[in-house]
Amino acid sequence: MATSATESADVSGSEPDDASDEEVGRGRLWAVLAVLPFLAIGLADVVLLLTWGIDPLWGFAILPPILFCSVLAYLVFSTDFLEGRT
Repeated sequence: MATSATESADVSGSEPDDASDEEVGRGRLWAVLAVLPFLAIGLADVVLLLTWGIDPLWGFAILPPILFCSVLAYLVFSTDFLEGRT
């Protein structure tokens, strides 16, 4: 019984968790950097439509798909869901 307790203590060491936390933070940063240009272009498109004097409903009609795709892309890039599938 003592060996299993020491094995579980060795497995739950803090060193691997620190490395994985750093990798997760790096993944989130890359996700933000990858999604930010597309989000900026989408929001600039909405602003352009609103400044042209087109009915504001059109500007706000395209805003939800832009935000949805940006959030979806952030989730894909931050979780790195394709890693290990090659």
